Amino acid sequence: MSAFSPASEVLLRHSDDFLESRVLFAGDMQDDLPARLETAASRAHTQQFHHWQVLSKPMGERAQYGLTADAELVGDSDTLIYYWPKNKPEAQFQLMNLLSLLPVGSDVFVVGENRSGVRSAEQMLEEYCPLTKIDSARRCGLYHGRLEAKPTFDKDAWWNEYQLDELTIKTLPGVFSRDGLDVGSDLLLATLSPHTKGKVLDVGCGAGVLAAVLASHSPKVRLTLCDVSAPAVEASRATLAANGFEGEAFASNVYSEVKGRFDMIISNPPFHDGLQTSFEAAQTLIRGAVKHLNNGGELRIVANAFLPYPNLLDEMFGNHEVLAQTGRFKVYRAVMGRNAKR
Repeated sequence: MSAFSPASEVLLRHSDDFLESRVLFAGDMQDDLPARLETAASRAHTQQFHHWQVLSKPMGERAQYGLTADAELVGDSDTLIYYWPKNKPEAQFQLMNLLSLLPVGSDVFVVGENRSGVRSAEQMLEEYCPLTKIDSARRCGLYHGRLEAKPTFDKDAWWNEYQLDELTIKTLPGVFSRDGLDVGSDLLLATLSPHTKGKVLDVGCGAGVLAAVLASHSPKVRLTLCDVSAPAVEASRATLAANGFEGEAFASNVYSEVKGRFDMIISNPPFHDGLQTSFEAAQTLIRGAVKHLNNGGELRIVANAFLPYPNLLDEMFGNHEVLAQTGRFKVYRAVMGRNAKR
């Protein structure tokens, strides 16, 4: 990656401040600045698998992907640069984890776009690390403080759950559908027939809602779930376990870690990466599906009605149909056949 995000461009205005610092980068890193900024030492932690893929190439083991950072990764870091995400509970979870591992006296920088709500970092951290705004540019704010008191952090205390009919859905901060079933997923689920059989892949699984509901009325399905988000992968595993369902859940950038073919691929694909509108994941989902479906297998997705997916479905599969729709959403089905691009 070569283009820097607005948040990274603001940080570059202060690049001289980091020359002697041992920096831990974390949060919603949208580019490879953590690998390129000149520092005494740089490490990075991310909950996003696709961000880790970018950073691990130049940084190797100094870049870590997972639900939480650990003391080994933090090492002797004396500075935190945190990219604020759009989700406040996600930011709180990550910051409490990171600040619990850094030594008192560490410099803490928080940077993010104003529309993401980065201003709330001041109130969130005032008990541990009072922040002062030191720059404003590119519609972003940059805040600095020093760690005065370390928070206690217990990741088990951050779990939440809700009931969906007879199912228990386990969730974590930052997971899509954290507080309840979203309208799009509900519409997709309404199109799934009971007694579905075969191998089913849920791409962008979130809290595992789609897979859990499918398994509840189709016990013969064999489930595979994947997501770029570490909290989503952990939540999906917990949801399956809480309801006694078998299935595999793992981190993958769409199909990057997926092996084999399936009888059905289901998804409520995102069209944002952080705050930015991005159709890349959904386009990759559609284009790559033909390499991961058996003959007669189907791709079934729900998407905002305005998104330009019908033409791409026809291009890749030679067919598509709309199974259900509302004013906002459509559920598309495309079947793997002779006309599909292989």
